[in-house]
Amino acid sequence: MYRYDTIDQTLVAERVAQFRDQTRRFLAGQLSEDEFKPLRLRNGLYIQTHAPMLRVAVPYGLLSTRQLRMLAHLARKYDRGYGHFTTRQNIQYNWPKLEDVPDMLADLATVEMHAIQTSGNCIRNVTADHFAGIAPDEIDDPRPYCEIIRQWSTVHPEFNYLPRKFKIAVTGSPADRAASEVHDIGLHMRRNEAGEVGFEVLVGGGLGRTPIIGKVIREFLPREHLLSYLEAILRIYNREGRRDNIYKARIKILVKATGEVAFREAVEAEWALLRDTALRLDVAEIDRMRAFFVPLPYETLTDIDATAGREPEFAAWYRYNTRAHKMPGYRAVVVSLKAPEIAPGDITAAQMDDLAELADRISSGQVRSTHDQNLILGEVRQQDLYETWQGLSALGLATPNVGLLTDMICCPGLDFCSLANAGSIGIAKQINERFTDLDYLYDLGPLEIKMSGCMNACGHHHVGHIGILGVDKSGEEWYQITLGGSASGITSLGTVIGPSVAKAEVATTISKILDVYLAARQDEESFLQVFRRIGVQPFRDQVYATDH
Repeated sequence: MYRYDTIDQTLVAERVAQFRDQTRRFLAGQLSEDEFKPLRLRNGLYIQTHAPMLRVAVPYGLLSTRQLRMLAHLARKYDRGYGHFTTRQNIQYNWPKLEDVPDMLADLATVEMHAIQTSGNCIRNVTADHFAGIAPDEIDDPRPYCEIIRQWSTVHPEFNYLPRKFKIAVTGSPADRAASEVHDIGLHMRRNEAGEVGFEVLVGGGLGRTPIIGKVIREFLPREHLLSYLEAILRIYNREGRRDNIYKARIKILVKATGEVAFREAVEAEWALLRDTALRLDVAEIDRMRAFFVPLPYETLTDIDATAGREPEFAAWYRYNTRAHKMPGYRAVVVSLKAPEIAPGDITAAQMDDLAELADRISSGQVRSTHDQNLILGEVRQQDLYETWQGLSALGLATPNVGLLTDMICCPGLDFCSLANAGSIGIAKQINERFTDLDYLYDLGPLEIKMSGCMNACGHHHVGHIGILGVDKSGEEWYQITLGGSASGITSLGTVIGPSVAKAEVATTISKILDVYLAARQDEESFLQVFRRIGVQPFRDQVYATDH
């Protein structure tokens, strides 16, 4: 993984010192809230319902065990003993004291971490496929390019005050595991007819109040032009994006208003001024960055039947919580942060410490965070899988539900977020209490539930197979249900089935939806396949039958 050089470490240390002084002046009354707000946002600090919230950057989701132990330390010393992993592969702390945040940032700097640009109207944490570098279907490892983008975008003087926040995702596989089509910029690694690696470039995706799937504006961009083309896109957005209306300030609104063709032409014209400047990446720089992500010294192994002679519980975990690896004799292990009794994405300090020890002993000394609020041990020998399962089970991190109904994405909602209209964590609890039979979940097959407490869509509800959006009705919490969304494969936005349902009826409504699916399913069809075949009306009829 990438290691800081002197420039990186100096930048981060200086930023900590600056924010420490800014916080001191704010607490002393020398800075107003309006003056302090943009300063704290640039350092990942929000003011939530009950306490500040600090969002720590995890670039492209990759953590060393040393860093994971530091995250555990922060949770234990400054928070309430846990952290919350998000859909942007970051981690959030919901209970720090404002006066402690500079100390938290100083501790993070000792392990090459920070919270710079995890909030504010700037280029946010660059995300990637969480199986980057180990996926069998990968064209190339996207992480070196993510790191190049990270270094280019961090405190970029021209793009530090954009019209609105800006998100970039990169995937190196044909299968999009980075939700790249609903990002401001999505980069898909491709090979051209000559076998050269480059990028398909999508622009204008996003969720929130106006969900839009990104548009392809360049089918193949040679890799040496990556930064100049990104700079061209950002320049157009920075000049032309709306600043008079926060709800219409994202690049997706600009692309829609300008038109796909006209926007592409504007970018290409801007790029013509930039493509042969110092932004052009030479082979030496790309190779230098790739050297940080060279494959590990794998053992020469062959695939084995790891479940032979083992108990059914292990076989279920193996089926649902491990994934194929590019190297024979290895598997990637998904660490489930979706135990029924916890809020999705939450992990305690003790679990982080013990997981770091397990990763050092059994995996590569690295842990990955995912877009669906789980973690991954990327380098586990198949012969060690049973020991891994035992270790994770002892930590409460081996719930065999990855990719199933209870592997929910869930934002903090009204429990923490000052922007939320309704709770999310309580709904996750309600669903977990309703659907406890693992055999039933296994029979349902792949099923993604994603929920958000407001239209900002931090829980990606628009692209859930079943999406749940909390809404406020005269001070009461109600929930709008959408069906048929997807952020991988054929990306689609969910269809609203009808009027929102009361808080107490969410799990019952989902049960009715699943009854329709099971009755209509043919052969081994998934929920998404059935929905796309029969449409929304049969589900709508079942959910609202008592209203007729």
